[in-house]
Amino acid sequence: MAKPIPKIGSRRNRRIGSRKNARRVPKGVIHVQASFNNTIVTVTDVRGRVISWSSAGACGFKGTRRGTPFAAQTAAGNAIRIVVDQGMQRAEVMIKGLGLGRDAALRAIRRSGILLSFIRDVTPMPHNGCRPPKKRRV
Repeated sequence: MAKPIPKIGSRRNRRIGSRKNARRVPKGVIHVQASFNNTIVTVTDVRGRVISWSSAGACGFKGTRRGTPFAAQTAAGNAIRIVVDQGMQRAEVMIKGLGLGRDAALRAIRRSGILLSFIRDVTPMPHNGCRPPKKRRV
């Protein structure tokens, strides 16, 4: 009789448990994307791997309330609470977009106790790129 071929990657070889709590991140980057309809806050390490994220919609706000400053403040607080528990002390902030939640999210980040090394506005600005759509006639 032939020997059975061992399965590669069977259940016994896998690591058990999630990696979420295992990583200690002392320094990271906080990305805030503030549109007029929603605010998304993503916290990454310096290499760009996502540690935690939150958005106004994920926090339970629906419809037009997602674009409010209070919704952005709640989203930023939720995203940062997770990384503070993992030991983040320093962060850089990248803000993109023109939405109402941009200042409120930054205020929530400052209140969290993380030292901010710099705050950079990375809103994409065209150098006269595409032709805009024709003006609306009402």
